[in-house]
Amino acid sequence: MNLAAKPFRLTAAIIAIVLAVAAAIWVVTARGASPESEADAAVRAAGFDPEERAAIEALVRNYLLENPEILPEVVDRLREKQAEEAMAGIQEQLFTPYPGAYLGNPQGTKVLVEFSDYACGFCKKSVEAVDELIAEDPNLKVVIREFPILSQGSVDAAKMALAAAHQGKYEEFHKAMYDIGKPTPENIEKAAREAGLDIGMAKKAAASNAIAAEIEANRAFANQLQFDGTPAWVTQDQTLQGAVGKAALASALSGKGG
Repeated sequence: MNLAAKPFRLTAAIIAIVLAVAAAIWVVTARGASPESEADAAVRAAGFDPEERAAIEALVRNYLLENPEILPEVVDRLREKQAEEAMAGIQEQLFTPYPGAYLGNPQGTKVLVEFSDYACGFCKKSVEAVDELIAEDPNLKVVIREFPILSQGSVDAAKMALAAAHQGKYEEFHKAMYDIGKPTPENIEKAAREAGLDIGMAKKAAASNAIAAEIEANRAFANQLQFDGTPAWVTQDQTLQGAVGKAALASALSGKGG
């Protein structure tokens, strides 16, 4: 057996095995399940026999045991790679808000996309973190993707929020709705009044095809990004799920182009 005679295939196999390890750590941590390994296929495609594969795995194992500090870096790169693949072909549309449905600087070049639901306690918990990020960075634009998945009240509140955007009062409604509480019909109307909406115009807009289409578009984005809950976040090169907190969001925004 002469691994040195197969340098390019050896490199490919090692990369595949390392990424498989990283994927296992990432998926188990994030989703509680074991991923389907791609290492077997990669090693077979590289033309290594079982003895050679065993040698490669021993080499990789020993390296990782001696250098465990590289694993967070590998996992971060895996996250970036997964985000890049998920966002392929949709980034421009994803980062362009429904007219008026944003927080922060409308001309900001640093963009954070948030998928949210007004019935989601973790979304409410994240409001403070987002507000602080905006206060600290005048170049930040937060694009809100209304992603109502928890209840009919979620849908009704999302539609009213987008109707508020028609009147230039999205932020006012967004904050009032989270402050007031559960998206019941009474609370949605209360938030609309606190935001200063023309209620008749808002109800008409909320029932429009344009707003229904926006919510369906957001569902399609979430499906491509494999988001199944809220809040969920997108930066230039990362996706995150859950109430990850201000520090994690700031770190994600500090990445390339973020």
